[in-house]
Order: sequence, then C-alpha cells, then structure tokens
Amino acid sequence: MQQADNIITSLDLKVHPEGGFYKEVYRSEGVIPNQVLPSQFIGDRNYATSIYFLLTEASFSAFHKINQDETWHFYSGAPLCIHIIDEEGNYSSQLLGLDIENGIEPQFTVPAQVWFAAEVKKADGFSFLGCQVAPGFDFADFDLANRDTLLLSFPQHASLITNFTRV
Repeated sequence: MQQADNIITSLDLKVHPEGGFYKEVYRSEGVIPNQVLPSQFIGDRNYATSIYFLLTEASFSAFHKINQDETWHFYSGAPLCIHIIDEEGNYSSQLLGLDIENGIEPQFTVPAQVWFAAEVKKADGFSFLGCQVAPGFDFADFDLANRDTLLLSFPQHASLITNFTRV
C-alpha cells in the first residue's frame, strides 16, 4: 500500500464521495449550452473532463450513476472489476487491467444512466486509473445509490448491492 499512498500524496488526491481518491486533471475550456443538451442535464457543461482515480481494496467505488458515458483507463496496480446493473436490471461486469493476453483490457466505457460500482480484485491491492466524461462532469449529474432504494428496484442483486453501497 506504500505505492498507493505515494500516488495519493504526490498527486494530491482527495477523498471521493463514492469511495476512493480523485483529482480533476482536465476540464475543457469549451462549453456546451444547456439548451442543446438532453433533458437530464441542468446547466451548461464543458465539452469533457477527466480525473485521476485510485481505489484500494478497502475503499471500493459504491454504486452510483451519472448522466454521461464514462471511460475508465487503467494505469497501474491490481485488476479492477466494474459491476454494472442496467435500467432493466441486467447485471454485467468488466475487468480492467494490463493482462491483455488473457482478455483483460486497460480501457472500458460505462454507459450513461446505469448503476455501477468498482472493486480492486487483489487483497491489500490498489488500482490507479483515469476516468474521462463527455459532456464534462458536474456533481449535479451524480446520483449515489441508496441501498434500500436500489434493493427495491433490483432485489435479484441483493448481495451485490449490499456489498457495494454505504447508505
């Protein structure tokens, strides 16, 4: 975990509300006016944004959804599993990492408006990533799952939801 602590300190990462640590590293100067964005957006959005994101085994990314597609880029550490529950309740998962020969790729895009969570797949491990969003991210686009509400919608995924929600 010394390497994860070094990354957190060196890059001045802060605690993220969904879990883990982050720092915004890019926000485009260009802006998309609200009137041309789909109805789920309130307010103007930058063309794109990106963050550094670091998760540890102890600090999973809790179920949440956003209004945009989000592309995850794996940089270093242990493989990461992204858990996805779509609007119809279908579950899927995607491993991210650098074991390309075994089908684990370093990039994946999570579709907009699906519930997703992520976990490091190694005991005492960490995953260092980047996340890119277009239109650009605003916390107004972020919905952190409430455990009871998500369980009512998707009872078939009770164990997964219980493991990857905090409230």
